[in-house]
Amino acid sequence: MSRIRKKHSASFKTKVALAAIREDRPILELALTYGVHATVIHRWKREAAVSM
Repeated sequence: MSRIRKKHSASFKTKVALAAIREDRPILELALTYGVHATVIHRWKREAAVSM
C-alpha cells in the first residue's frame, strides 16, 4: 500500500525552518511538534540559509 506524500505550504516550511535556525528547541522536538521528519527539517533549514 502506497502512502500519499504531504504537501506543505511555503509559509509552513518557512516557519519550521526559522524555528530550526533560531535553535530554540532541538530538531527532534520540532519534528514531533510539527509532524515532520527531522531530515526534512534539516533540508528546509539548509535551503533557507542558502536563500538568505
